[in-house]
Amino acid sequence: MLIRALRPADAAAVDALLAQLGYPQAGPAATAERIEAWTNDPSSAAYAAAVDPAPTGVPDGVAGLVAVHVCPYFERPGAWGRIVALVVSDTVRGNGIGTRLVEAAEAFALERGCVRIEVTSNDRRAGAHAFYRARGYTVQTGHSSRFLRDLTTGPAAPR
Repeated sequence: MLIRALRPADAAAVDALLAQLGYPQAGPAATAERIEAWTNDPSSAAYAAAVDPAPTGVPDGVAGLVAVHVCPYFERPGAWGRIVALVVSDTVRGNGIGTRLVEAAEAFALERGCVRIEVTSNDRRAGAHAFYRARGYTVQTGHSSRFLRDLTTGPAAPR
């Protein structure tokens, strides 16, 4: 297995991996554009776990991916990283691929001065939660709240 930069040519494999998590994509052309944007952003990186397709049965030889972004703190020196996406093909999970991808994301964050890294995971993904805890990630439920607002739905409600 080789951890390498994700390439626009990997777009179809990325679409298939994201679909496994329940995130259908608009097609390889749109995905290739997003990969290119991540490649050109010095605060972001996306990596693929490349494997030999024959023995693994993984189409296109991309067994997993991770995307990470670095954000500077405003209130103090330094920065923090965020794993934005992590997926390993369901046919090869449990073989250390996720660990290698997370290590690549953490190395990218460290190289850019990050002192902390975070990841969010849907409450129904118990296996993913165990994976992160086994790597030293701590659950923050009860310490902070996450608030989201869709910016495409119009102006915010009056205060």
